[in-house]
Amino acid sequence: MELNHIVFIVMDSCRHDSFVAARTPNIDRLGVAEKRYSYASWTAPSHHAFVMGLMPHRSPKDVFASEVYKDEYVQWKARTGCDTIEFKAFLPDLSLPKVLRNLGYRTVAKVSMPVLNKNTLISRDFDDYKLMKSHNDFAKMIDEMEFPDEPHYYFLNLGETHYPYMLDGSKLPRISGVHGALKAMDETEVATSASQGFDAGQMEMLRQQQIKCVEYVDGQIGRLMDLTPPNTHFIVTADHGELFGEEGYFGHGPIMHEKCFEVPFVEGRVGGQR
Repeated sequence: MELNHIVFIVMDSCRHDSFVAARTPNIDRLGVAEKRYSYASWTAPSHHAFVMGLMPHRSPKDVFASEVYKDEYVQWKARTGCDTIEFKAFLPDLSLPKVLRNLGYRTVAKVSMPVLNKNTLISRDFDDYKLMKSHNDFAKMIDEMEFPDEPHYYFLNLGETHYPYMLDGSKLPRISGVHGALKAMDETEVATSASQGFDAGQMEMLRQQQIKCVEYVDGQIGRLMDLTPPNTHFIVTADHGELFGEEGYFGHGPIMHEKCFEVPFVEGRVGGQR
């Protein structure tokens, strides 16, 4: 049985309509992206769902949640090429990396966000887990990837689509916890709140910049596709969305707004094979 390589790409903070507005000829080779919904509105809890093997959901009606979860786990048969995977294989750990390791995969994670550092539980069942030195290091991630005969599972968290969207932050709103995540949590002098107001023009500039970052990421994905063997299954999605001033909100986190949960989702092989 030949197992597929798997490349799971998470564009951090990429809201669905930013993705739709971008030109993505390489991602389009996988198929048409759906609008789905994240299980959480910020990075860490959303990634815990990914490590459990869950994808962003479709918010289906008239169905028990347990049936949705079981169906999601069954999808890993097609993704891996292993017809023997059953829901019970994920129990009791609910750990996708562990299930894949038991199938013979080498599991590798490369992440951009400090809240996903190696000391978190998210890293537990990966063979290799690395927090990249730079916030915008997708190109370096690709340089470090290889695809030998041993099946590989690559989990990539990309910072390019996260604030400040590959921009110099010196003239941007300073948000406690956003610049360097945990590093700025105690620096109250740089905190910005909605009560201070948002510049609508600047928010639109940031939205347009996120769209440009999606296009940059797509270009890098094209380079990665050129390096991968035919039996490589790609998953491209986001962990949550983003707010650009709508109803006084900016960013993501403890926000109950649909734009924090709407994300793109597409998977398949190059050429659209599903």
